[in-house]
Amino acid sequence: MQFVRLLLILAVAVAGLLAMPARATPLLLVDAQSGEILYEQDAGQKWHPASLTKLMTAYVAFAAIAQGRISLDTPIRISRNAWNQAPSKSGLEIDSTITMQDALYILVVKSANDIAVAIAEAVSGSVEQFVAEMNGMAAAMGLTATHYVNPHGLHHAAQVTSARDLAVLALYIRRDFPQYLPMFGTEVVTLGKASLESNNSLLEHFAGTTGMKTGYVCASGLNIVATVERQGRSLLGVVLGGSSARERNEMTAELFLRGLSGAVRGTGKSVVALPNTDAEPVNMRPLICGKQAKEYARQREAAFPMGLKGQPSYLTDQIEGAAYTATDLGRRRNVPLPRPRPSFAPVVAASY
Repeated sequence: MQFVRLLLILAVAVAGLLAMPARATPLLLVDAQSGEILYEQDAGQKWHPASLTKLMTAYVAFAAIAQGRISLDTPIRISRNAWNQAPSKSGLEIDSTITMQDALYILVVKSANDIAVAIAEAVSGSVEQFVAEMNGMAAAMGLTATHYVNPHGLHHAAQVTSARDLAVLALYIRRDFPQYLPMFGTEVVTLGKASLESNNSLLEHFAGTTGMKTGYVCASGLNIVATVERQGRSLLGVVLGGSSARERNEMTAELFLRGLSGAVRGTGKSVVALPNTDAEPVNMRPLICGKQAKEYARQREAAFPMGLKGQPSYLTDQIEGAAYTATDLGRRRNVPLPRPRPSFAPVVAASY
């Protein structure tokens, strides 16, 4: 009965979704089993990834583990360089160590920028070399709109991607490293007395959500890559440029409901075949953090009121999110560098 009610709400809201300014919200819905595009809007537009960068950070770390360069038990040290990164952060002090497994959980769930740098230094010896590996992997995956400058996603004008590229990257993670998918579906990591929580509220309020990652900087707006398993189907959604967490999360849930209800039945085209554009990346800073922010937020609320006070919401399920416990191993300065290898050799094929 609840699903029927949501379908009625969905029917009313679809027109609003289609009428929303395309510049503000690239949208992409993909069948995660076949890679078929079910719906897309500006999915090839270049965009700043923010912390969605960490999807590639995690992939490169997973690949290093698969290659035997590092292991899940390897101590990951918080260097001064890592500790100096801007929030969000793990709360660990300089020279603190945690295992690579714990670091990956904190990276994905808390989106901790200090951990991203610590992983990069442990895997590749330096952030610069790790970023080179990230870009090499992106090229091997055919992510033609994507370029990385850092492993965490703190804003840099040259750090760009697209909804299309993010979906392909997410599909590679699912295909090549399914053993790590529980990390992306975890809602909270406990580290000592701290509870490091995910910003993906679909994990707690949209039944069937299995992951993956959110991100935000002023230049990007609020971004998400999310996955859902429901009714025997596996769907992948990407929403970029939300004006608020409410808008981003409700819009993502709406995309999933459109796919599950049959409101969108597929395009017959693979996400890999979707072209990226040559346009410059959109800079959302004036609308999200600048003088226009209040008016823009008001316009967005009028265009998409789902989840506002007194309005219906797609996020009504009450789910106890998965939890993970990480351990601070104490301070340690001499942590061995990763095993060297002759040259960069991505583990992915040139196309998905």
